[in-house]
Amino acid sequence: MLRAGIVGLPNVGKSTLFNALTSSMNAQSANYPFCTIEPNVGVVTVPDERLEILAKLCKTNNIIPTAIEFVDIAGLVKGASKGEGLGNQFLHNIREVDAIIQVVRCFDDENIVRENKVDPLGDIEIINTELILADLASIEKRQARILKQVKSGDKLAVLEDKVLSKVSDLLSEGSFINPEDHFDEEEMGVLKQMNLMSVKPVIYCANVAETDLQSGNEYTKLVEKYASEHNAKTVIISAKIEEELVALGKDEAKEYLADLGVEDSGIDKMIKSVYSLLKLLTFITAGEKEVRAWTVKEGTKAPQAAGVIHTDFEKGFIRAEITPYKDFVELGSYPACKDKGVTRIEGKEYVIQDGDLVHFRFNV
Repeated sequence: MLRAGIVGLPNVGKSTLFNALTSSMNAQSANYPFCTIEPNVGVVTVPDERLEILAKLCKTNNIIPTAIEFVDIAGLVKGASKGEGLGNQFLHNIREVDAIIQVVRCFDDENIVRENKVDPLGDIEIINTELILADLASIEKRQARILKQVKSGDKLAVLEDKVLSKVSDLLSEGSFINPEDHFDEEEMGVLKQMNLMSVKPVIYCANVAETDLQSGNEYTKLVEKYASEHNAKTVIISAKIEEELVALGKDEAKEYLADLGVEDSGIDKMIKSVYSLLKLLTFITAGEKEVRAWTVKEGTKAPQAAGVIHTDFEKGFIRAEITPYKDFVELGSYPACKDKGVTRIEGKEYVIQDGDLVHFRFNV
């Protein structure tokens, strides 16, 4: 399951956002399950209005959306890389996530006592510096462990040492790394095994007051500029509003957001941004038994998509019947789609597209 870690300094609204996130998903229909694995972990469903529409057409009540695990990562203070606060726990938790959501304070509040004025870029720098320092320490230890193999000419050790040195040089410049800009395919394979924090994709979640939700403010503009320069994304949210939305029904929540001049809740925007950042898409299996969403990377071919459902599907893959979502909704059924020729038979080289309704054929 996809995992995203929510991080931030004290008093930025991180916990408020996480509590709103878990409470809102817990209040949804039983068809959209939520569970708390630990006090700081929540599994929430990915919003996808297509599933309900398909369920009506397929005459089923069983909807299974795809999900994301959100981890509220506590313990970050200046010095976390040296074990300050809950530093060691924090670093362990964040190494295990696929993406980092960094909540940044972009609102003024006289009740919050801080050493300095609101400084979103300064807050970002504190967090990023701690992650970079921790990664540099990890790299140094790893290079010391493989030194003998490197000197003996072990090919794998030499390659790993090369990647470690390259990462170290890049991190010394003081910012996160976009791996695709600096490493070839062979090096990327080594890099992924290192589980470094400073190469993970980042979303900067700019937490604003209600009045700034639609257009942002001077602080969010700074965050957006920083994110655009560092291959990251920005989502403007109001943790306070997200908390208020929990108590409203679905229609009331939409009306409330419309009054504020926004379409999606901050949580929905955050989930969509995670998908975009990680280059993910959704294909769907739909029938009388159930309507179910599945997540794959962009560029995934049909056999590998089948393997997401079950490994036997990939091993015995024969072909895939593909029906585009829009055509299915327009025509209303699989027989109608086949009659109109919009359902296609695709082979092993077909690349799955977002919204594909797929029926896999395979040998057991």
